[in-house]
Amino acid sequence: MIEEQNESRSATPELDLATLGFYLQPQPDGFVLHMSASREHVQAMRSHVFKAVTGAGVDEDTADSARLVASELVGNAVRLCGPWAPVVVRVVNDAEEVKVQVHDPEPSVVPRRSRQLPDNVTAETGRGLWILDAIAPGWSVEPSPIGKQISCILPRPRPEAN
Repeated sequence: MIEEQNESRSATPELDLATLGFYLQPQPDGFVLHMSASREHVQAMRSHVFKAVTGAGVDEDTADSARLVASELVGNAVRLCGPWAPVVVRVVNDAEEVKVQVHDPEPSVVPRRSRQLPDNVTAETGRGLWILDAIAPGWSVEPSPIGKQISCILPRPRPEAN
């Protein structure tokens, strides 16, 4: 059975989604991505976020915001858990919103805003949560049996009335 699955994945390039440390599961409303957070995987994740959001008919500005949110959350997981941290990124598109969720393996450390203001030109880090507040106010953190999940909601723009 496993050999048949591997053969069918190799025969169809768009289904060749599993590589070492990067397993993408497309869903009708987005995707779930299990990955080890390396530079290459984060770049690929960013591309998948943008494509999934624009592919659902959402404007590019919202897709850019979703990509930025996912990047910030994965970056926080890497700073907390180290390079190659196992993370899960989930993107869900529906009629009203785009949901970006990132799950990391560290349950005890909840994101906290830096005491430095976001416009501090000398700060090298500490802007990520300020960015989340600006783009996806009301983001939440929930513990799970194997870590925690951070969820961000990005409202979809409403079509303009004629």
